[in-house]
Amino acid sequence: MHLFFLFFIISGFCTLVYQVVWLRIAMADFGVTSTMISIVLAVFMAGLSIGSWGGGRLAAGLRQDKISSRLRLYAAVEAVIGLSGLVSVPILNYGRDLVTGSSVFAWGSGLYYLVTGLVVFLSLFPFCVCMGATFPLAMAALKRAYPDKAATSFSYLYLANLLGAVAGCTGTAFVMIELLGFLGSMFFAVVLNFTVVLTAFIMSRRITEHAVDDSDVCVHCSNGIAQASDRRLYAVLVITGLTSMALEVIWTRQFTLFLGPVVYTFASILALFLVANYAGTSVYRKKCTHSLPAHGNLLLALLTAVAGFTALLTLLTADYRLPFSDGIAGGFLRVAAGVVPFGLILGFITPWVVDRISNGQPDRAGTAYSLNTVGCILGPLVAGFVLLPLIGERWSILLLACLLFLLTPLLLKNVRPDKSSGILSGAALRGFLVAVAVLSLLLLTLTEGYENRYPGSVALRDHTATVIAAGTGWERQLLVNGYGMTELTPITKVMVHLPMAMHSTPPANGLVLCFGMGTSFRSMLSWGVPTTVVELVPSIPRLFGFYHHDAATLVTDPNARIVIDDARRYLSRTAEKYDVIIVDPPPPIEAAASSLLYSVEFYGAVAGRLSPGGVFHQWTDSNESYLLSAITRSLTSVFPYVRAFNSVAGWGMHYIASMQPLQDMTAADLAARLSSRATADLVEWGPFDTSIEQFHSVLGQEHDVRQLIQAAPTAREIEDDRPVNEYFLMRRLFRWVNRG
Repeated sequence: MHLFFLFFIISGFCTLVYQVVWLRIAMADFGVTSTMISIVLAVFMAGLSIGSWGGGRLAAGLRQDKISSRLRLYAAVEAVIGLSGLVSVPILNYGRDLVTGSSVFAWGSGLYYLVTGLVVFLSLFPFCVCMGATFPLAMAALKRAYPDKAATSFSYLYLANLLGAVAGCTGTAFVMIELLGFLGSMFFAVVLNFTVVLTAFIMSRRITEHAVDDSDVCVHCSNGIAQASDRRLYAVLVITGLTSMALEVIWTRQFTLFLGPVVYTFASILALFLVANYAGTSVYRKKCTHSLPAHGNLLLALLTAVAGFTALLTLLTADYRLPFSDGIAGGFLRVAAGVVPFGLILGFITPWVVDRISNGQPDRAGTAYSLNTVGCILGPLVAGFVLLPLIGERWSILLLACLLFLLTPLLLKNVRPDKSSGILSGAALRGFLVAVAVLSLLLLTLTEGYENRYPGSVALRDHTATVIAAGTGWERQLLVNGYGMTELTPITKVMVHLPMAMHSTPPANGLVLCFGMGTSFRSMLSWGVPTTVVELVPSIPRLFGFYHHDAATLVTDPNARIVIDDARRYLSRTAEKYDVIIVDPPPPIEAAASSLLYSVEFYGAVAGRLSPGGVFHQWTDSNESYLLSAITRSLTSVFPYVRAFNSVAGWGMHYIASMQPLQDMTAADLAARLSSRATADLVEWGPFDTSIEQFHSVLGQEHDVRQLIQAAPTAREIEDDRPVNEYFLMRRLFRWVNRG
């Protein structure tokens, strides 16, 4: 029995590793868009759902099979899952080459997402089906080997799977990717998978057979099995699956303000939720599998009411006025206080309901778990594409909590509570429900969302992010999910005018990657050339007028073109060549997925879109020697000519790169290349009065590229597989990665 527990710890671990790697590879191949993320998650969850249902049907036909046969079938499924780590990424990459190599699939079109969705489906779905099938197939083996413990075998395996998922989430995000990279982490999971395969196969040859037909096994349990046929239990599984996954999407927006837009924020939210799930399932396994009252629906109704209340808790813990300490510790406490109570309740409800429905029968468990997974498919889609864009975080949370509250009267139908039930009398039940309702209303009415922190602000929401334009005058800010992106600064003007002036001839066109406040886009238009700007978040360009008085005129300029797109995928899809390309990745440099705009692969895509003699500009606000060395190594591995300068504000770095030699020009030479309109734009915000002084302040702060590299001898290039800027915890905690 304990070996099965170990198998599912490993299985949960590997599943999280595969999911993280698949999601990242798909984003690198097809775009960092919410649609792409939703496609991957939908395929993943759909595979689990179909696999769970199909595995249950398959297990139902194994009544006469020996334990050894069932174990070998389970081992075969685990072997297919392990195979995914070897073949799924090459299939994804092959599909990327087909899609990006054809002009038929216009970026962002329905056809593009249909084809990329098909690629993801063919690459991942068969393996996800096998992942879903592991539960009912393992239950079938457990039922034959340990018939006296079969009634709660799902929750037993579920507990182990959660423990493995916690290890997979924390191990992958906090340790493995930094040390091994994405592909190395996946290979480690492959090794673990095949270890399970080998162990299960050996076990199948040694296990003692029981001469009993499954049809003769009478499974008994006192946890409410008498109501297993109650269709309301299936509604509980669908709604709890939907709300839990939808809330995870919303939590990411709520807590980015406090922990930052880094991978460790997302990993912490998921890890805390999984730990809470594990704790809730542990309570059920240790205390309640044989002692739950006969009136199971009454207790379940109470739990769904509590679940609805705990779903509202992040309204309180994400309230910026709450006196938590600042910094990472305070942010982590906010997340824990908001996420853990809901996770505890869900961790108790899910395995209990599946145990009630299945009573140890693998086919019933497969059907029940597949319905829970259907809810998990719907959750992110409903939250990301319907609720958040239309009604925002607070009302989305309320609506999801109401779904849970609706389960309470549904489950109480035909239930007659009294003291003999061992839970509550009728009056006590009514008092309890009134108390939950009152506390929930208090949470809703007395708390505030983070947009209230910025009176007079403009808030826009879409399927990608919540965007806020706030402040007045020089204090105006642009916030994405509560995190400040940029400010009104002459640095964003120098980003354009420096490379444009360094181009050997007057540039004929330009490309700006990332819109921000629109300052760089505005500055490039001052050169009077066709200018394309690419922005991932649809709401950001709509706020252009908040920061610039002439925005309405500029967007109608015949030279202006605004594209809502993933920057990297735009480079791969467009056939146009540009004289100057500017990129200003979203801060901080450690932001999740930001390495896709710093990596060697990204720079290769930029080089492919530059005209002969074209100039590329890369900005970074980092001053960490390791990261500056990594960026410089990455740039120089693609571009033979690279220069680096501090900006007019004395912080941050302008990198200028080209495939051809860069002219050694004085500040006067650069200033002479500007038109009167471009000159006026460059000095509009100072800090100097003339373009010559402005350029001189930058040229006078040039860094030796070789010294930047040598400042951190152990630094490595930023690659898609090894995003050293995003995964930094081990390096900063222990300092053994970088001795420089």
